[in-house]
Amino acid sequence: MNAGLLRLILAQVCLHAAMTGTRLAAPLLALREGYSAAAVGVLLALFALTQVFLALPAGRFADRHGLRRPLTIAVVSASAGAAMAAVLPVFPVLCLAALLTGGATGIAVIALQRHVGRAASNPTQLKQVFSWLAIAPAAANFVGPFVTGLLIDHAGPTPGDLLGYRVAFALLALLPVACWMLARGTAELPPVRLPPGAPKPRAWDLLSQPMFRRLLFVNWLQSASWDVHTFVLPILGHERGLSASMIGSILGAFAVAAAGIRVVLPLVASRFSERGVITASNVVTALVFAAYPFMTSALGMGACSVVLGVALGAVQPMVMSMLHQITPHARHGEALGLRVMTLNASSVAMPMLFGAAGALIGVAGVFWIVGGVVALGTRSVWGLQAPAAASHE
Repeated sequence: MNAGLLRLILAQVCLHAAMTGTRLAAPLLALREGYSAAAVGVLLALFALTQVFLALPAGRFADRHGLRRPLTIAVVSASAGAAMAAVLPVFPVLCLAALLTGGATGIAVIALQRHVGRAASNPTQLKQVFSWLAIAPAAANFVGPFVTGLLIDHAGPTPGDLLGYRVAFALLALLPVACWMLARGTAELPPVRLPPGAPKPRAWDLLSQPMFRRLLFVNWLQSASWDVHTFVLPILGHERGLSASMIGSILGAFAVAAAGIRVVLPLVASRFSERGVITASNVVTALVFAAYPFMTSALGMGACSVVLGVALGAVQPMVMSMLHQITPHARHGEALGLRVMTLNASSVAMPMLFGAAGALIGVAGVFWIVGGVVALGTRSVWGLQAPAAASHE
């Protein structure tokens, strides 16, 4: 990993941590002020909602302007959102902060992924750089909430004091500035223009490509599996009589395993094809979901969680590598935007669907149905194929 890529990874950690920290502090402050669980649910949904609507325009903007301009917009948006929450920590402002920091994260991720993918010179490098870059969200999911929680508890005269929240939001507003300082020296890559007279790009043009649709479906399967585990595991753990700390530890083991496999992937990227890794992940995911409901102890559930984390954590770098190979270079940002839009829309809708299904058929039934869908989707994975002579600038 070169110094330029390391700076971009750290830049993404800083910006993403501003969002994850805000995602912890805002609902806690809303609950402290007496808002209902339903209001907090709406607040949390706003973090993903903006990415559903902004992802595609953000991708097209990145295709036209490269890395710096989208990243500048993301930095300003995230800093403004957190700073407003620090100055005026009331519920409407917290909702605005959620919209701004969530949208900023989506814009930055698309711009960074597009830049890193274009900088790679061959498929092996694509797998390596996306494996490294995929570590950033995992690190930010730890750094943001951890630092925010410490400040909320210790920056004020008493734990949970409003001053602690203000200090936390103020620090979160500075993190995007650190992102800009890290990324500002990155050299822009030469722009890729559409041929003169070419029709205006439409999202449907990409969706009409069978390989792109297949890749999007495969990625959705993995994302839905991730969501169902995060949503349903606490319910299953509660049914098994596990404590909250034990359930949290099992989810933590999943996150550590998902991050750990992304550290290993760059070292072995040349040995495995994207299709092979995704196929293996599908098979393992289906088997784990079949076994999960039979686990009655924390140790058994923890083992399933770790195996599932390894399987699902390995997928994103492979999907990103293949996406850059099967889409036109001038439309990488648009393709990334479609992917982000699809996955965030799924993340908004899936918990409601899982909750309704769990009430109807039970938690075990949800695991088995999702596992069955993933198993059936393995055939689609095997049909994935990147162009034999993919080239990169």
